[in-house]
Amino acid sequence: MTEKTKLYGLMAEFDNPQAIVDATNAAYKAGYRKMDAYSPFPIEELQEALHFHTRVQYIVLVAGIIGALLGYGLQYWTSAVDYPINIGGRPYNSWVSFIPITFETTILIGAFSGAIGMILLNGLPQPYHPVFNVPRFSMASSDRFFLCIESEDPKF
Repeated sequence: MTEKTKLYGLMAEFDNPQAIVDATNAAYKAGYRKMDAYSPFPIEELQEALHFHTRVQYIVLVAGIIGALLGYGLQYWTSAVDYPINIGGRPYNSWVSFIPITFETTILIGAFSGAIGMILLNGLPQPYHPVFNVPRFSMASSDRFFLCIESEDPKF
């Protein structure tokens, strides 16, 4: 008994960046929404033509705010609540001295969450993808451009 393979999508090959941008704009105007483009280098117009918007910056913003609150909260708790020590008559909540650690925890947690968020939103690790079955797809990393309209698109 042979197993049916599911069609992933339709892929077109282009030899210059402007051709793939024009084709992507035409496909979007025709109503196709689930599509992806592959190129050997970033093309800003292609990202706009795909109407691709990432959410990584929101993840980094929220994680940075959480990191700042955690860094400041940890210092406040240890110096004003848990183990208060009067050093030179300064107040227990000396917010000026808390700034470096607060900044560092903001950057640290924001950067880690950005890297982890990017990996998860990209669906990585992904050792196999159906577009790898296209015979000339290996040229996408050197000098060819590919546009794939996925079969999950309602207009496919």
